Amino acid sequence: MQSRIVGLAPAFSLFPNLNTPHKTFTFHQILVLIITFIAYASFHASRKPPSIVKSVLGPPPVGSSNSSSSIDNGWAPFNGTQGTKRLGELDLAFLSSYALGMYFAGHLGDRIDLRYLLVFGMMGSGILTLVFGLGYWMNVHTLGFYLSVQIVCGLFQSIGWPCVVSVVGNWCGKEKRGLIMGVWNSHTSVGNILGSVIASSVLDLGWGWSFVLPGGLVIVSGVFVFMFLVVSPHDLGFEEPPGKQMEIEMSLGENVEASLSKQEAEEDAVLLESVVDDDSLFAIGFLEAWRLPGVAPYAFCLFFSKLVAYTFLYWLPYYLRHTAVAGVNLSHKTAGILSTVFDIGGVLGGISAGFISDQINARALTSITFLALSIPALILYRIYGSVSMFINIALMFISGLLVNGPYALITTAVAADLGTQDSIKGNGRALATVTAIIDGTGSVGAALGPLLAGFISSRGWNSVFFMLIVSIFLAGLFLVRLAKAEINEMRSGELIPSSDPQS
Repeated sequence: MQSRIVGLAPAFSLFPNLNTPHKTFTFHQILVLIITFIAYASFHASRKPPSIVKSVLGPPPVGSSNSSSSIDNGWAPFNGTQGTKRLGELDLAFLSSYALGMYFAGHLGDRIDLRYLLVFGMMGSGILTLVFGLGYWMNVHTLGFYLSVQIVCGLFQSIGWPCVVSVVGNWCGKEKRGLIMGVWNSHTSVGNILGSVIASSVLDLGWGWSFVLPGGLVIVSGVFVFMFLVVSPHDLGFEEPPGKQMEIEMSLGENVEASLSKQEAEEDAVLLESVVDDDSLFAIGFLEAWRLPGVAPYAFCLFFSKLVAYTFLYWLPYYLRHTAVAGVNLSHKTAGILSTVFDIGGVLGGISAGFISDQINARALTSITFLALSIPALILYRIYGSVSMFINIALMFISGLLVNGPYALITTAVAADLGTQDSIKGNGRALATVTAIIDGTGSVGAALGPLLAGFISSRGWNSVFFMLIVSIFLAGLFLVRLAKAEINEMRSGELIPSSDPQS
C-alpha cells in the first residue's frame, strides 16, 4: 500500500489536529466532499465566461439602438456576418478537446496520484483562462489564437471530472447515495451560477476581466485542493467505507445485469492475481469498460443530454440578449445574470432526481421521466418566454430543473455504480476509466450542441429549439429498455425502494 501513498497533503503537517485520532472518518468524508465540490465548481465557473461574453464579441442584436457603444460593436473576428458560426467553432474547439482529453485523463487517473493530477488540471485551466482574457488587453483579433487557447484549456479541464469522482468514490459508502450525490453534483450548477455572476458583473469594465477573475478563482482553488485533499481513507489509516468504496450507487441502480460470463470472470481473477503493482491492480481496459452492462446506453443517453445542457450553458445568455422580453432587449449584464435561473433550477433538478431515484430505486425510469417532461417545458419556454419577465424566469427555472436532473443523475450515478459489477469487483481504481468513458461520450455531444446552435441560430431560434427537443427525445430512447426492466422488476418486487428499513 505504500506505493499508493505519495504523501499526505501539506495541511496535515501544518495542522496536526487534522490527523487521526483527532478527527473522525465522518469529518474527513465531509471535508473531501467539500473540497471536491469547490474544485469542480471552480472548473465550471471558468467555463462560463465564453457564454457570457458571446453577446459582446458577436454581432449586435437586430434593431439594437446601442450600436454606437463600443461594447455593442463586437470583437473581430466574431462580429461579422459569420460571427455566430465563429463563436460556435470556439465552443467546438474547447469541448472537442475536452471530450478527447477525458478518455486519457481517466486512464491517467487510474494510475497516478489523483491529488497531483487534479491540481495540475486546475492550474492549467486557470492559466489558460487568464491567457484568453489577455486577448482583450493585447488587442488580439486572430481566430487561431482563441481557438488554440480553447483547445489546450479543454485538455486541462478534462482532468477534473474523473479525478473528483474517483476521490469521492474512495470515501463514500452506499447510504443515501442518490440524494447525497444529487446534492454534491450541484457543484456544476453552482459553478455556472458563480461564473455567470462574476463574468457579468465585470463585463462593463472590459470582457477580458470576465476571464481573468474566474481564471484566478480556479488557481486559488487549486492551491486549496493541494493543501487539504486526501485521496483515499487508507492514506489516513482508515478502513474502506461501509459497502465497499465504489458502492455509492450514484447510478444504474441494482437493476443492471452486472455479471460477466464465468470464463471472463475467471480470466479477470487470474489477471488480478498476476498483478503485483498496487497502482495498476484495479485498472480496467478501455474496450472492456465499454462492454460492461449498462455503460453503452447511459453513455449515448448522456451524449444527447449534454448536447442540450451545454447548448444552454454556452448560448442562453446570447439568446436572452437577442430575444426581447416584454418587448425590451436586455443588456449584456442583465442577460448574463438572468441566465443563472436555468442553473438554479438545475440545482433543484439534480437533488430531486437523486432523491426520487433513491425512493423508487430506478435510475433509468427517473431519468426518462425528467427527459419526457422537459420537451413540453422547452416548447412553452420558446413560445411564452418573451411575454413577460416573470413567465420567462418561471419557465427557464422549470426547464433547467428538468434538463439538468437526468444529466446530473447520470454523470454522478452511473459510473460509480458500475464499480459494483462482478467484472471489476467494486474496485475503485477502475472508476476513473469508466467515468471518463461515460462523461467523455457525453462531452462529444456537449461539443456538438453549441456548434450546431451557432450555425442553426442564423436560421432562427425555432430551429435551435427543434434540435434540442429532438436530442432530448433520442436521449430518452436509449433508456427505454432499462426503464422497462426497472418497471418489470418493481412489479415483481425485485426492486426494493431504499426507504425500506430492510434495504
